[in-house]
Amino acid sequence: MILDEIIKKTREDLKARKASLPEDMLGRSLSMNPFVPRDAIAALKSESDDPLKIIAEVKKASPSKGVIREAFDPLLIATEYTKGGANALSILTEPHYFQGDIEYISMIRRYTPLPLLRKDFIIDRYQLIEALVYGADFVLLIACALSTKELKTLLNFSRHLGMEALVEIHDRTDLTKAIAAGADIIGINHRNLQSFEMDMGLSERLIGLIPNGKVIVAESGLSEHSQLKELHRIGVDAFLIGEHFMRQEDLAGAVASIKGR
Repeated sequence: MILDEIIKKTREDLKARKASLPEDMLGRSLSMNPFVPRDAIAALKSESDDPLKIIAEVKKASPSKGVIREAFDPLLIATEYTKGGANALSILTEPHYFQGDIEYISMIRRYTPLPLLRKDFIIDRYQLIEALVYGADFVLLIACALSTKELKTLLNFSRHLGMEALVEIHDRTDLTKAIAAGADIIGINHRNLQSFEMDMGLSERLIGLIPNGKVIVAESGLSEHSQLKELHRIGVDAFLIGEHFMRQEDLAGAVASIKGR
């Protein structure tokens, strides 16, 4: 399964990075870190004057679609997203299957006021320290890739570092993990990470099971303003959109359009 392959490769990369730069040395750089984490929860919580919050994704490729955007300029993309009214940015940092790079975070951080999500397959606290060092404001934690104990440990360590986490779920089992771990931002991914099949009815089935007070994010398969309006009606605060935007020429216009502006 593709998720298992990605996690295996992630572990191999981590081993090499830790050998090159041990965690205690990486952590020392935090004393000189110029990046204070921005408030992701405030940015993503739906408001009356901005009901459809958008996490716009900087994403070159995916395992299922290959290269999505040939003319890929991360800084230009982020700048256009910001102009278009995005509320946060998701930065793919996984290098092998998504052609991402953690350097994109620090490159973009200096040119946008928006909170930045490190979107990767995070399985170790080392990756959380990296995220903060490079300027991320919150991180992705995938429930199906972690045990409840691992998820809680990583979530708590993220908060210890001053960052929040978007905990991604794909079914009721994942939701149970997210709630037990204490997640405040819960992302419902319509794409199954093992088969890559889409289930656009997943949000509607799971939202009623999520406790009040959580920030709910819908992910994958979103391309129309009408979709967002309907999902917002049943309780979704924010929408993580990547592939749809990456296929548009006018990125700022695409963000404004899907928000209904």
